[in-house]
Amino acid sequence: MARSSSGIVAGLTVAALAAIGFLGWQASATAPAHPAKAAPQAPAAQQNQPPAKQDPAKPVALPADSGTGMRVVYSVSQKRVWLVAEDGRDPRSFTVTPSTVHPAPGSYVVGSRSGTVTGTDGVPIEHVVRFASTDGIAIGFSARVDGSMPAPDPAKKAGGIRMTRADGDAMWAFATISSKVVVIP
Repeated sequence: MARSSSGIVAGLTVAALAAIGFLGWQASATAPAHPAKAAPQAPAAQQNQPPAKQDPAKPVALPADSGTGMRVVYSVSQKRVWLVAEDGRDPRSFTVTPSTVHPAPGSYVVGSRSGTVTGTDGVPIEHVVRFASTDGIAIGFSARVDGSMPAPDPAKKAGGIRMTRADGDAMWAFATISSKVVVIP
């Protein structure tokens, strides 16, 4: 008995959705649920410490010129990111360590993501969310697997905007492919 074309298409659609669901589950199973804590560092290494956590009682206001709708807002001068939901209320905000190559102010979209790779500085990084390119240098958000956030080597051109592992987890969950990223000075 021959199947109709619509039956074949429906079957293929169900199979594709099942495969996508399985791959999504598999990807989420490999992402860290609770980031490992960084080992305590000696006082002389305090320049490598992540920035102090934001006091939730005193949230940093979202800049007025940062667009509308669901978006990631990155302020180069404030060294800060906001993850803004569609309604714009109560965005998550955190500090970052900027790269040596900065994106021009404007609106971008997330073009690629990588779960884990080696950064241009030679260290393992995770949750890479790329959204721009300047002079052939890819620019994106990421977290070092070791949890540290040292300042980048000013002699090297790099586009990695670094954040803590917990903030990297939040960015990874929020900024999927085609998500809007607004860069402000």
